[in-house]
Amino acid sequence: MSPHLSVAHELRGVVRSLTVAVVSSLLASICFPLQPLRGVETSYSRTIANVQPKMVKIYGAGGIRGLEAYQSGLLISANGHVLTVWSYVLDTEDVSVVLNDGRKFQGQLVGADPRLGIAILKVDLNEVPHFERRPPDELEPGDRILAFSNLYGVATGNEPTSVLHGTIAARTQLSARRGAFNTTYKGPVYILDAMTNNPGAAGGALTDRRGNLVGLLGKELRNTETETWLNYAIPVALLADTIDDLIAGRTPAQTVDINRKKPVQPLNTELLGIVLVPDVLDKTPAFVDSVRKQSAAAAVNLRPDDLILFANERMAATCKQLAEELSFIDRIDPVTLTIQRGQDLLDITLQLP
Repeated sequence: MSPHLSVAHELRGVVRSLTVAVVSSLLASICFPLQPLRGVETSYSRTIANVQPKMVKIYGAGGIRGLEAYQSGLLISANGHVLTVWSYVLDTEDVSVVLNDGRKFQGQLVGADPRLGIAILKVDLNEVPHFERRPPDELEPGDRILAFSNLYGVATGNEPTSVLHGTIAARTQLSARRGAFNTTYKGPVYILDAMTNNPGAAGGALTDRRGNLVGLLGKELRNTETETWLNYAIPVALLADTIDDLIAGRTPAQTVDINRKKPVQPLNTELLGIVLVPDVLDKTPAFVDSVRKQSAAAAVNLRPDDLILFANERMAATCKQLAEELSFIDRIDPVTLTIQRGQDLLDITLQLP
């Protein structure tokens, strides 16, 4: 089972009913603003109308153990590239992308960066409305924002995505001490005063009041110590270079070295004692199926169901990628694997005796 399947199974119960009530109230305030703010009403209405065609609804894996099979996404190129979060919803060959006008497309995973928690999908489109990937300015506490998302899966066709209005409460580091938040992303975030990070909202757009993209809504996060929920977005300025790399087919933080040479005796998974799941798909994730006893992998406590993502800082998220990267490492040299175990990213170093 994919380790992503632990992402959302706790996000139910009383919190959902309370959130629905609050969200309904907030949505009502967007749809029916107070009369004295007529100028603001016109401005926001125009902004919302301009943003909606740039939003998409994403449907994929899910439906078991109470996991939702949907999330949000946004168009970030005229050629149909979609930015969303990297999650279990994408763990299938059948990912559906539904446009604002109700058209449905098959989404192809172009690339992902697990450390930032983002993924890029591609649909067969040209000349579509899209967000600019580099915001004009960073937002500060007190700035007004709008959050667009496929909240609770209420939009399955040509229904508009949900819109919440709020402000930036703070800018801070999402780097609480271990165990406080179950997330692979550790970095700067916008903390929001609106209840934005609910089921289906992950991958939604955070915009300023003019509709400029300023952030990506993250996954639902609960503080395991205080039982409080965090409403946040990752600043898009931090994602822009990685998005450019993924669209161009480049692995983030990984350049092509034409001078790389394969050693005479390279490493491989068998030498390390790693047995991967059967490589039956074009992009079979590099999940560990089992670990041989008294092997280099066993010595560092590599476990079944661990997902290998990087080998010596180079992307190796599929069985084929991992085999290729190991083929450039001499068997006498150590290799550092970055793995995902549950919602933790761990670095482990293996070396043959």
